[in-house]
Amino acid sequence: MDSATQELKHRTKDDQPPITAQENDVVTNNTKSTTTDQKRPRSLPKRGIQSLSVGIAVPLALTLANISLFGWNRSYHTIHKPFWVPPLWALHLTCLSSAFVMGLSAWLVWAEGGFHKTPGALGLYLAQLGLSLAWDPIFFKMGAVKVGLLVCLGQMATTWSCSRMFGRINRTAGDLVKLCLIWAGFLTLVNLYFVV
Repeated sequence: MDSATQELKHRTKDDQPPITAQENDVVTNNTKSTTTDQKRPRSLPKRGIQSLSVGIAVPLALTLANISLFGWNRSYHTIHKPFWVPPLWALHLTCLSSAFVMGLSAWLVWAEGGFHKTPGALGLYLAQLGLSLAWDPIFFKMGAVKVGLLVCLGQMATTWSCSRMFGRINRTAGDLVKLCLIWAGFLTLVNLYFVV
C-alpha cells in the first residue's frame, strides 16, 4: 500500500477542526432567522383576518349603499307579479349575500397570489362588481328594464368567467362563484319578466 492510503483515516468528532468566527456568525444568523420565522406566523393570521374583513366589507358596503340610494321603487310593490318573483327585501338580501360570497371568493384568489399571476381575474371581478352595482339604478330609478336585462346578461357572463378563472387558482373560490352565477341567472329571469 502506498503512503497516501496509509495516511487516510476516519475523522471522529474530536478530530474536526474548530469553528472559525465566520462560520460562527452563519450559525448565529441561522438561529436568529429560525427564531424570527417562529414569531412570524403569529402575525400572519391577524393580517389574514384584516385583509379578509376588508375584502368582504368593501363590496358589502358598496352594495348596501347602492340599495339605499337606488334600490327602491313603489311600482315594484304594486305591480302584479307571479309567485316566483321575490319581494324587494328578499331581492336585496340576496344581492348582499352574493356580494359577500364574491368578496370571499376574490379574497381566496388574492390570498394565493392569483391577482398578481393572473391580472385578468381582478379585472373580471371588478367588472362583475360594477355590473351588479349598475343594475339597481338602471332597473329601479331609471326604469330602463331592457338596459337592465343587458346588464344582467353582462353580469352573468362576467360571473361565469370569474368562476372559471377563479377555479383555476383556487377550486373553492370557483365553486363559491357558481352560487353567484345561479343568482345572476335568476335575476336575469326576474328582469326578463318585466321586459315581456
